[in-house]
Amino acid sequence: MTVDSAAGARSRAVFDEKGAMLMVRVKRAYDASATSDGRRVLVDRVWPRGLSKDELRLDEWIKEIAPSTALRQWFGHDPAKWEVFKRRYFKELDRKTAKVQQLSERARTSTVTLVYGAKDEHHNNAVALEEYIEDRFE
Repeated sequence: MTVDSAAGARSRAVFDEKGAMLMVRVKRAYDASATSDGRRVLVDRVWPRGLSKDELRLDEWIKEIAPSTALRQWFGHDPAKWEVFKRRYFKELDRKTAKVQQLSERARTSTVTLVYGAKDEHHNNAVALEEYIEDRFE
């Protein structure tokens, strides 16, 4: 289930194999942070342009979970490449299960907001990562 909030974040309730709810949100780095964001995790390989550490208010930056530089550059946020990008990114994530599991564990106990810097709110690695987490725990 996906819900758009007034604070600019999308929330998705995901249930793990035991029926426990995981709360995962996706939010653009340039949108204001909110207490409802819970744990804010930057999931981009590069720092969002023009934002300071204080402005971003992150709890964590997991560069390792971002798409490889080659994949990110190939994709270039082209919606026509979205489905292929997701397949390739999911293959990369399959090799980073410990990091994905770490995020999922945190989302079992509190809200986790995946923060990204891309302009496109529908075709970016945070949205793909949210889908990956959902698919692995449904």
